[in-house]
Amino acid sequence: MRRSSPPGCGAKLKVADKAIEKLKDRVRELTRRTRGANIGVIVAELRQTLLGWKAYFGIAEVLSPLRDLDKWVLCVLRCYLWRQWGPAGYRELRKRGVSVREAWNTSKSAHGPWRLSKTPALAVALPLRFFESLGLPSLAPR
Repeated sequence: MRRSSPPGCGAKLKVADKAIEKLKDRVRELTRRTRGANIGVIVAELRQTLLGWKAYFGIAEVLSPLRDLDKWVLCVLRCYLWRQWGPAGYRELRKRGVSVREAWNTSKSAHGPWRLSKTPALAVALPLRFFESLGLPSLAPR
């Protein structure tokens, strides 16, 4: 924890950049490509890490880094599932309510899984409530 104090304002508690990087490294470790684990297992392990981190850093007053981390974790999980789906990506998107055109454009895209994890098609197919139903906690208060 660090105090961030702009001139003329009261100091606010902020999560240190080093702590955020350590959390990101841990999330990358849990979601690495070679694991091949079920998404439920991944989310359960992530839940343990995120809840512990939230308990420690929950007193932070500057919430924007926590919101950014929440969005980043969602993209990491979407990327993990996209890679797991492989060639069946089009079918999986269609099964989850994505339009034919959007599913086709996404599945045939030359962009990599990380960039595709931020597309509207994957946001529709894998919304926040999907991951919440698996038990994924949020770092920032809602």
